[in-house]
Amino acid sequence: MAARTRYVAVVGPGRCGAELAQLAEEVGRALARRGATLVCGGLSGAMEAACRGAREEGGLTIGLLPGNDRASANEFVSIALPTGLGEARNALVARAGDAMIAVGGEFGTLSEIALALKLGKRVVGLDTWELSKGGNPVAGIEPARDPEHAVALALADAGEDP
Repeated sequence: MAARTRYVAVVGPGRCGAELAQLAEEVGRALARRGATLVCGGLSGAMEAACRGAREEGGLTIGLLPGNDRASANEFVSIALPTGLGEARNALVARAGDAMIAVGGEFGTLSEIALALKLGKRVVGLDTWELSKGGNPVAGIEPARDPEHAVALALADAGEDP
């Protein structure tokens, strides 16, 4: 039996600078090279950069869109799925991935991270949120050194070495 395709949610801000976009693009490239399917919110910023990287490496990208219009997806989304759920679609993004990689991010990204952790998913972070409760650090987001390391960590539960 062939190995099951891994789905990795890539989350990040809808607007980002060149440095963060480069990190997201490299994450997308690394996911595609390892045969993983990229799932994201399908819009601009880090999501678009990750999709661009994955598509340039021949990967499959799925965008779970907040609105009702497939045309709102960035040009690098292979499969655009309009949800009509607005920000509530973040729960679908968190659920769809076997693991999550957070690249940077604002409050929408934080909500996706929280939902993924609540679902028991592995969450890997690149230049993203750090969690604490009562002033004490809380485990949850595994920090990655670089995009390749982030992908290795996200796929580690598939029996691959990080």
